[in-house]
Amino acid sequence: MTTTVAALRQTELAQIVSRLANQPQEWMAGVRLDPDRRWHARLELTDDYDVWVLSWLPGQRTGFHDHGESAGAFVVATGALEEHRPGASPLTLQPRRVRAFGAHYVHDVRNTSAGPAISLHVYSPPLTHMAHYALTDGELRPVAVAAEPIRFPASGATGGARLTRLHGIDGLLAGARRRFGRLLPAEAHAAVQDGDTVLVDIRPVAQRVCQGSIPGALIVERNVLEWRFDPTSEARLPLVIGYDVRPVVVCAEGYASSLAAASLQELGLWRATDVIGGFKAWREAGLPVTDVSAVAVPAFETRCEG
Repeated sequence: MTTTVAALRQTELAQIVSRLANQPQEWMAGVRLDPDRRWHARLELTDDYDVWVLSWLPGQRTGFHDHGESAGAFVVATGALEEHRPGASPLTLQPRRVRAFGAHYVHDVRNTSAGPAISLHVYSPPLTHMAHYALTDGELRPVAVAAEPIRFPASGATGGARLTRLHGIDGLLAGARRRFGRLLPAEAHAAVQDGDTVLVDIRPVAQRVCQGSIPGALIVERNVLEWRFDPTSEARLPLVIGYDVRPVVVCAEGYASSLAAASLQELGLWRATDVIGGFKAWREAGLPVTDVSAVAVPAFETRCEG
């Protein structure tokens, strides 16, 4: 005899994703951006429901699909998505707008914006099957193979994250830099002028005294960077009011800055990146630099080498 698991009500599912969307510190640090496919991971699994977090780069989409016998709800946490349904106009989904649905609900969710998006999804009973469709002449036709099949991990495991074992500092740097698009000095300078970016100089004072500084750059030395940019930290900077802030990190030559930017992404600041070549490349590109003589010298003795 087959036992049917009753689904939670749509209002209950909506409450679950709304609660998680308001607690990004519980899950945001684990989110990744994957240029090849939508990244996803399962956050919770109970007898009654499971919860997933998905990230979307511009142009990524699900295709038309349903969720089998599972009812569900989803909410955009950051960015914006579009929901397409057969015979209906596209619906733009802004952060905190919840969509709840019953079993066999068919839709196509897309990121048509210019930036990444992150969303939370809950299904009850826990998701076990997805059927995919092609929309032809206004009619949905089942397709045998999904373009982006969801993988269902075992209880308590996460899915979609590809783990690569890296060795040495070169491997560590390569892994960090795969998370974001680095900026040339001129690109970073233009982004700051547009007002969408904060340039963060993490060099210690000794390097700034010897090399010079970048006018207008925010000085946050490496040892306190995470505390200053964690939106949940009591020591955060006033400008850090959420996870959409865009810090562009600069160090002396563009090595420590990559690891620092990756650390900020671990905190959930998905727009964090760094400057290729660091301060050295910035200066060689002829961009604004404060002369060494204009930098305040600390009370302790500083030796400039090279």
